[in-house]
Amino acid sequence: MNQHRITKAIRSQVERTNEMEHSSPLFLTSSFCFENAEDMRAAFADETDDNIYSRFSNPSVQEFVNRVCIMEGAEAGFATASGMSAVFASFMALLKQGDHLLACNAIFGSTHTVITKYLPKYGIEHTYFKADKPEEWESLIRPTTRMIYVETPTNPGLDILDLSALSALAKKHNLILNVDNCFATPVSQQPILLGADLVVHSATKWLDGQGRVLGGVVVGRKDLIKDIYLFCRSTGPAMSPFNAWVLSKSMETLEVRMERHASNALYLAEALSNHPKLNWIKYPFLSSHPQHAIAKKQMRDGGGIVCFELSGGLEAGRTFLNSLQMLSLTANLGDTRSIVSHPASTTHAKLTEEERQTVGITPGLIRISVGLENKDDILNDILQALNRL
Repeated sequence: MNQHRITKAIRSQVERTNEMEHSSPLFLTSSFCFENAEDMRAAFADETDDNIYSRFSNPSVQEFVNRVCIMEGAEAGFATASGMSAVFASFMALLKQGDHLLACNAIFGSTHTVITKYLPKYGIEHTYFKADKPEEWESLIRPTTRMIYVETPTNPGLDILDLSALSALAKKHNLILNVDNCFATPVSQQPILLGADLVVHSATKWLDGQGRVLGGVVVGRKDLIKDIYLFCRSTGPAMSPFNAWVLSKSMETLEVRMERHASNALYLAEALSNHPKLNWIKYPFLSSHPQHAIAKKQMRDGGGIVCFELSGGLEAGRTFLNSLQMLSLTANLGDTRSIVSHPASTTHAKLTEEERQTVGITPGLIRISVGLENKDDILNDILQALNRL
């Protein structure tokens, strides 16, 4: 029977135990036993897919990975302890001394730190390109370039990069296209179907969706994932079985949650479009977004993030945050509850002022992770806070 990928993901489960449970059990164990010495030898020789040790593999973790692979259209994957460990593993397993990484300059602050502070210690160089300058991308490729790394939509400015164009560029120069799909999720966007080789997620965000556990996952081409698996198997950034069990359950409701997040976000963006206290507002499915046409081409919806710039700058940002009565001030996004953040003083504080300005992170920039609350309650809290400016 030909089933939709969402159906396949929901119905994908690890094998039942003798109890014939309907909901997948939690395999909370550090290691697995063997019937005899030969079975154990074969497992360690990679002649079988038997579980050995939960740093390598675990049924609860594998169920979560399988569901992400189905949704993303990936051949294989590996789950990690956090989103940043997934990003780091995708770099370190596939890049070596002397290699060059080409990356968009609009990326998460911790990813920027990894690229600029830690990769150089291993002799891996990088060049940043601008999301809105596609005509310049190819000129930055070197003979030593090995990978292109991007986020789309970007964090926090919601720039949209044309994944089909990036894929064509990567294939032309035999490069790995590595895409952080955290903001869109596989419900809104499938980079692999547009030509990406790898997709990484901070599962802590929308995939969990309730602010409960940390997790990361990288999926993609089987040959690339094998190298990432071997790197993680030795270095140890494995996802815990309990977190994987929680995340796997969350994947069953991802589509319905993201539909509500996206509809709430679009409603909020449209309602605030002409507010006098805002210099601008960005949301991928607003017609005013600079890359609106690209977003409509490669995304099912605009996702759950809205950002805008307060006309009063840094001081207005502080007043706005302090005036909110319902929205949460917390270092996360992708929760059932709406969250507001000030990137210049939090997620991207480690960047220099010049670096923040280059990617559009101004002192008055506000990022809203739109939750599942009643849309008018979210809007009214923002409006009352804006009225205090």
